[in-house]
Amino acid sequence: MSAQRLLVDIHTHVYLPRYAAFLRSRASVPRIFLRTSPEGKQEERLLILDDEPSSGRPIGAQYWDRDEKLKFMDMHSIDVSVVSSANPWLDFLPASTAHTLASELNADLESYCSSEPSLSSHSGVKRLYGFGLLPLVPGATTESIVSTVEQIAQLPHLKGVIMGSRGLGKGLDDDALEPVWAALAKANLVVFLHPHYGVDKHAWGDKENGHVLPLALGFPFETTIATTRLILAGVLDRHPALRVLLAHSGGALPQLSSRLASCVAHDPLVAQRLAHDARFYLGKLYFDAVAYGAEELGFVSDAVGRADKFAQVGASAAASAGSGDNGSARRRAGSKRMLFGTDHPFFPPLGETERWKSVVENLEAIDGVWGWTEAEKDAVRGGNALVLFNLGS
Repeated sequence: MSAQRLLVDIHTHVYLPRYAAFLRSRASVPRIFLRTSPEGKQEERLLILDDEPSSGRPIGAQYWDRDEKLKFMDMHSIDVSVVSSANPWLDFLPASTAHTLASELNADLESYCSSEPSLSSHSGVKRLYGFGLLPLVPGATTESIVSTVEQIAQLPHLKGVIMGSRGLGKGLDDDALEPVWAALAKANLVVFLHPHYGVDKHAWGDKENGHVLPLALGFPFETTIATTRLILAGVLDRHPALRVLLAHSGGALPQLSSRLASCVAHDPLVAQRLAHDARFYLGKLYFDAVAYGAEELGFVSDAVGRADKFAQVGASAAASAGSGDNGSARRRAGSKRMLFGTDHPFFPPLGETERWKSVVENLEAIDGVWGWTEAEKDAVRGGNALVLFNLGS
């Protein structure tokens, strides 16, 4: 089996035992608490959002037990997982506590990954790698954050950092983050940008819809806004080596990228700020393939694949006009920045089933994208991750 045939999951989460124990010690959100189920059994529940139902959501060993992660991987023929701490990370902590806990959890994640043997079929490639945590909370010093970047860079199984959208409390376009972006680029660590807060809860109205609206729309909209602010702040211009991976296929950013470019071009405050047309920056980002549909993945691939046509500020829509191949070359080019993910252990099946519908659908979506050859599909399934994270070298 060639390296391109590996199945690599780059969007898979864990609450490490130390973090889970910390959540159990808390009396306010986020927390893990015990309750009596309707069947009269004691069960643990997880609350991570202030406005979610007070009963929380079920939580169990699949959230923290490495053997459960490996069982899940084996069930779905996943060769390698790049594991990240699940939200809300350290956002709710004071700066000093966040710094200490980040350092401890990074060491814990290195141990979680490093004790698993290499793949028998691929010498030097381990089954588990990870994204570290930064103490990105209000009041944190640049020195604290940069020193944590340096710690992560020294841990061989940690290949990046997972980051929410709030930064130090002012968002990712905060000038105070400049040294952090520089340190991450210098360390060659991938930034996995992941949502947690969604958008204003009042947008969902009064009708009870469970978690559907916040997760299906709120999370991707949060990613869309955070990434757009990053682009408008010129972060990708100043740090061209910075590698940013967007959760949930970049939210609505691919769909709205031309509208964004038009708004930038017509606003005197920002029209001359960027080095390129706004659409160009999609080609500098990476996107997980957690979209659950072939058409959605194809659209993202198209938007990413045309990006280099918009290097010039003021480019028009005609810049990416088709060249007689029905856009298939553009679509194939875009696939190079897309990577398979599962979002495990979230979205478990509601009924008794061997395989998780969320995983099956994402794999079927990759398989069904029109215009991707088998080589591009294999790259999205795993080959792109091997390159992005420099696995096995």
